[in-house]
Amino acid sequence: MDLQSRMDTLIDFAGEIGLSIRREPQGGDGGGFCVLRGERILFIDTMADLETRYERTLEALAHLPEINQRYVPPEIREDIELTNGE
Repeated sequence: MDLQSRMDTLIDFAGEIGLSIRREPQGGDGGGFCVLRGERILFIDTMADLETRYERTLEALAHLPEINQRYVPPEIREDIELTNGE
């Protein structure tokens, strides 16, 4: 699975679990996750390169409880485990 496919899978997953997804220029840092007025939002930095966007999105989603309750492709599961230090 190439990096773009992994990124697309993470974005699809985020939408499935109810996160709002905002693609905005944020200076190239990659984006992240926040809760704003009760709404869970995944920010994707359109100025960042694909690798940085993927890493930040992975870090944001890796700590959500839903990630362990749903199917995630094995390649992404390995990346999550590395992110969580498992």
